[in-house]
Amino acid sequence: MGWKVHIVICCLGVVQVLGQSPVGTAKDGTVEEKARKFVKKAEEELTKMTEKATFIDWNFASNLTDENEQKSLASKKVMDQLSLRLGQEAKKFKRSDISDRVLIRKLKQLSMIGISALPEKELNRYNTLDSQMQKIYSTAKVPSKDDPSKLLSLEPELSQIFAKSKDPKELEYYWKEWREQSGKKMRDHFMENIDLINHAARLNGLRDGSELKTQDYESYTFIDEMEETWRGLKPLYGKDVVNEKGPIPAHLLGNMWAQSWNNLGSFLKPFPDKPAIDVTDAMFEQGWTPKIMFEKAEDFFLSMGLPPMREEFWNGSIIEKPDDGREMVCHASAWDFYNGKDFRINQCTIVTEEDFITVNHEMGHTQYQMSYANLSYLHRNGANAGFHEGVADILSLAVGTPSYYQRLGLMKDDVDITDKETNINLLFNTALQRLVFMPFGYLIDKYRWDMYGGWADKADMNCHWVKLRLDIQGVAPPVKRSEEDFDAGAKYHVAANIGYIRYFVAHIYDKEAGERLLSMISLGASKPWKEVIKHMTGSPKMDTGAFREYFRPLEKWLEEENRKNGVHVGWEVEDLEKYCQASSSGRISHNFGIFLPL
Repeated sequence: MGWKVHIVICCLGVVQVLGQSPVGTAKDGTVEEKARKFVKKAEEELTKMTEKATFIDWNFASNLTDENEQKSLASKKVMDQLSLRLGQEAKKFKRSDISDRVLIRKLKQLSMIGISALPEKELNRYNTLDSQMQKIYSTAKVPSKDDPSKLLSLEPELSQIFAKSKDPKELEYYWKEWREQSGKKMRDHFMENIDLINHAARLNGLRDGSELKTQDYESYTFIDEMEETWRGLKPLYGKDVVNEKGPIPAHLLGNMWAQSWNNLGSFLKPFPDKPAIDVTDAMFEQGWTPKIMFEKAEDFFLSMGLPPMREEFWNGSIIEKPDDGREMVCHASAWDFYNGKDFRINQCTIVTEEDFITVNHEMGHTQYQMSYANLSYLHRNGANAGFHEGVADILSLAVGTPSYYQRLGLMKDDVDITDKETNINLLFNTALQRLVFMPFGYLIDKYRWDMYGGWADKADMNCHWVKLRLDIQGVAPPVKRSEEDFDAGAKYHVAANIGYIRYFVAHIYDKEAGERLLSMISLGASKPWKEVIKHMTGSPKMDTGAFREYFRPLEKWLEEENRKNGVHVGWEVEDLEKYCQASSSGRISHNFGIFLPL
């Protein structure tokens, strides 16, 4: 699920700058003509500089040496200077004298300087913190429980342990040690990062970092809209997912972060005698490799009438972890190098069904990137980050279905998906991956918004994370946490300062828009996302109805089973201090209770 595309101007909005005169009068030519020439030149500069910067960042991400880090920081400094200069020039234009809506929107994009608004010393510090946090995460190693002299990485070793192990003590050890070696080591970095992001927000005329980080969604009420969307989904979770009185220990759910539970599917499926999807063993038996996984993904997109991967893709991509001892970012990502021909994927692929789905997802990003590669710089992106994730999902929608695996020879042809019990098994497996993900997809950025906005005290920022995990997900840490820890930093997107709400948004789009989204991919970011969603659905608002309808058969079955077996639904948390020791100076709300449908 990890898309990375290098955009210098990441935020949209309008900022008033004092002491600057508007450009253009009736005497010296129209403002619109001057603005159009300025934007054209600005986009040419940005394209050229972004191409160069992306190669530098790729080199650092794929080989985390000190030398490459310094080159990356120097590149960011140049890009920040360009962003600042173009932003200041863009603000001089009197937009009321311009009638072209596309031109006005581009000026807004250029005007919102974002982090580049920070004074030079603070900006350099921000970029250094950003680089250090990602490096801490990507180089973290955990001593083996059985042999402390052996160090294990998250990918592939720890991820495989969480996917396969049924030993609670082993899982608890690795859950705790990963957070010791990743999040805990960047706690101070994150605290400083909050202050710098909030300062940049104020310099841009915004309230705090939550507004700065959501500006590219072009909605002043976006955070409220996300809360409303989450409320629309909550009934599914109160009824269907957690059926114990207390929260579930987070280390027992088959994933380092308990963000999806699909690795539990083999022994949780409702009808054990009926088939469910799990083709990992078949992939091994048939000698699949990461290269074959990527080739099969390309074949799938070719069958949809989409273009093949370019030669640059196959020559430049990293599709499995190199064995030369280098440290690198293993989180899967798709890269656009802004030269119209070089698109790559970085993924430390292992041969599993889950990674095969990720391969198709990342190649879906690449297909989207190639589809808008002919557009101008400011339109070379998704309508918003959630659209990019949604398109990647929808382009690979058929992957993971029995019919597709049968075509690949990974599943027997006698699986009858029309059988009610088999269908419940398939829906249940999908729910363990996608439905279970939704609370996590919401809470990552909910947590950061709370920190930026002061809803939670920095002195109690880890206990606030634990609180949200309990309240929204219904999962609890296996060992008591404290304010010496920073568990949020154990997740890549927090360490790498990448927004996460995009995945929550994308899952709604998947069910709401379906294949209608595909008709819009060549538009890139040339239209505001609410116009795009209105074109597809008839309404600019996100609607959870289609998502809930998709899981209705499973919801009905679970209701019947819970009623028949007298199962308690929801979860209760009586005392936060059982799970996290808050600081004496901080403040944190303790409004826990049963998570019931509204």
